[in-house]
Amino acid sequence: MIENNTGVSHSGNTVPLQSVLETERLIMRRWEDSDAEDMYKYACDPDVGPIAGWPAHQSIDESRNIIKNVLNGKEAYAICLKKDGKAIGTIELKLNGHTDMTDRDDECELGYWLGKPFWGQGIMPEAVKEMLRHAFEDCGMQKVWCGYYEGNNKSKRVQEKCGFKYQWTTEGVDVPLMHEKRTGHVNLMTKEDWEQINTFG
Repeated sequence: MIENNTGVSHSGNTVPLQSVLETERLIMRRWEDSDAEDMYKYACDPDVGPIAGWPAHQSIDESRNIIKNVLNGKEAYAICLKKDGKAIGTIELKLNGHTDMTDRDDECELGYWLGKPFWGQGIMPEAVKEMLRHAFEDCGMQKVWCGYYEGNNKSKRVQEKCGFKYQWTTEGVDVPLMHEKRTGHVNLMTKEDWEQINTFG
C-alpha cells in the first residue's frame, strides 16, 4: 500500500516522491530532523552499525547529521511501528549514482538496519517485502541488489527469507567507515523472480 505525490525520476519514470509505504505493522516514511533522538537510541548500539559497516553513533547530533546528509536519498525511509510512529530502523533503495552495485537506472541496491530490541520479530522481512513491491511496481526496477558482510547472519537470513538469490562473494572489500577490509556477499532479486514468488508463494 502506498500514499504519495508522484514525480518524474532521473530515468524519466514516474516514481513516488515523499511517499509513505505501509504494511500490517509498519509505516515507512521520510526521515525528519525530529527523529534524531529515536535514531540515536538504536544507532548507538555497537551490535547494530559495525556489523553493517558503519560505526555506532556517538551523539544525537551525529544521528541528526546522518539523517540530513546520508538518509536524504529519494528512496530512504524510516521504519516505524504503526502503534507509535517512532523510527526504529531504516530501509533504502540506493538508486544509480548512489551505489557501486549497478550503473543502470532500472536497477538499485537495497540497504537496511533495525534497532536491536526489534530483532527476531519478523519486522525486517516485512519491511523488505514491501520495499521490493515498491521497487518493482512503483519505481520500475528490473533488479534489486543486496549485500552483507561475512558474519552478519541476521542480514543474510532476511535476504534468504525474502527470496534473494546468491550471486558472488568478494574478499578484501573496503569498509571505509570502519577502516578495514571484509568479505562481502552479494544477492539479487529480479522482477521475474519477485513476480514468481508472489504468484506461487
